[in-house]
Amino acid sequence: MHPIFVLVPILLPILGGCAMLSLPHGDRRHLYTLSETVVVLTSIAVWAAILFMSRDPVTVYSFTRGFAISFRADGPAMVFAGMVSLMWPLVMVYAFSYMSHDDHPASFFSFYVMTYGITLGVAFAGDILTMYVFYEMLTLVTIPLVSHYGDRDSSFAAGRYVSYTIGGASLAFIAVVFVTLYGGGDFVLGGCLPDTVSRLYMRLFFVLGFFGFGVKAALFPLHNWLPLASVAPTPVTALLHAVAVVNSGVFAVMRMIYYSYGTGMLEGTWVQTFCVLLTSFSLVYAAVMAVRERHFKRRLAYSTVSNLSYMLFGLSLMTPAGQAAGMAHMIFHGVIKMTLFLCAGAFMHRTGNAYLYELDGVGRRMPVTFACFTLGALSLTGIPGFCGFISKWKLLEAGAEAGTWPAYAGCVCLILSAFLCAMYTFNVSVRAFFPPEGKDRYADSAVREADPLMLVPILVFSAVNIVLGLWASPLLGLLERISLGL
Repeated sequence: MHPIFVLVPILLPILGGCAMLSLPHGDRRHLYTLSETVVVLTSIAVWAAILFMSRDPVTVYSFTRGFAISFRADGPAMVFAGMVSLMWPLVMVYAFSYMSHDDHPASFFSFYVMTYGITLGVAFAGDILTMYVFYEMLTLVTIPLVSHYGDRDSSFAAGRYVSYTIGGASLAFIAVVFVTLYGGGDFVLGGCLPDTVSRLYMRLFFVLGFFGFGVKAALFPLHNWLPLASVAPTPVTALLHAVAVVNSGVFAVMRMIYYSYGTGMLEGTWVQTFCVLLTSFSLVYAAVMAVRERHFKRRLAYSTVSNLSYMLFGLSLMTPAGQAAGMAHMIFHGVIKMTLFLCAGAFMHRTGNAYLYELDGVGRRMPVTFACFTLGALSLTGIPGFCGFISKWKLLEAGAEAGTWPAYAGCVCLILSAFLCAMYTFNVSVRAFFPPEGKDRYADSAVREADPLMLVPILVFSAVNIVLGLWASPLLGLLERISLGL
């Protein structure tokens, strides 16, 4: 298969999303059909590219002095794109029910579908400039999703999102320009920078890029936009917090460390020490904030901030084991957090409530939803038998293997964060199933289980959580081979 085929899964949802804007207002049946058709065809194209496409890069357009738009289906691209392609169709089905009474469905689904294609552009980018272009397009296309409801809270959240991500993009752009000027920018395991480049300046540029790309990964202290974005519709928050935006930030940091700079320029330096300690602090700080938070989706948002720093911690170890563990947690956390957010959205959709004190007794009316939430909570905490345990264990192994005092400190932070995770997730399940005597808010209510379009994706993600927890060896083996360049 010719390398140019990689453009199909990128352009198909972008063009399909634009076409949806022209559909007649209120024509939901055609809108839903077109949305799911485009998303499913895109996922098929992604897997065709993964399985059959040449691994050679393809340059679409070349600028002056090596600046070019190019794509390539290498190992990390296949992992990120494959993950996104399996999750997006399921969440789209969930969104059909969740947004069934929305006043502007065409706007929502058009941008939702376009976001799919742009995320794939980030995944399949063949050099750091191409990745940066799609990374910025991802910000622009998700702004209407964050501000979809158009009320004061949504507008404020969108404004904060824009200010943080555009500011971060400015920092990242400095690193992108200098990597492209001095190394060509192509993604090569081990880095593309020559030995003659000034290591002092390039390390300083790396820190700017780490913070710049780290904005979308909600790295402390640039994380505040993420909890605020929970005012968006739940399919959007699941998109932001589990798949597209935040993982694009993690993916960009991984590309910069392992495929642009190379670990040889960074490992053992003050830059690595700074990154490891910052991510370690960030994951504990966000877990503490999650314990304190009383809004259901914002609590899960702070949990996402914490778990994104798990991934960044693994990547900052700058070892093959750290890279593989970081990628594993990116995948497993995506499955877990998708389950948790979809359960939270089902609760909010059925009851109209959003705070933890309003959960008392709802598990008896929505037993399947909150049973799935409990399974996700067990996995996120790191209980054996679920996928979350495996990726966290791999992160601890990578930290111990690194053998440095910042890595050991990070391992302690990982363990502490796991205990905090148990506090802020199990509390939800206990409230839902075991309310205090006389405090069952839903004893005489008409609240019932989520409808099938919402429940099926929740059940599928819960099943994947268990399957990966019991049989993760093939995936872990693939990630280890990718991290070694095999």
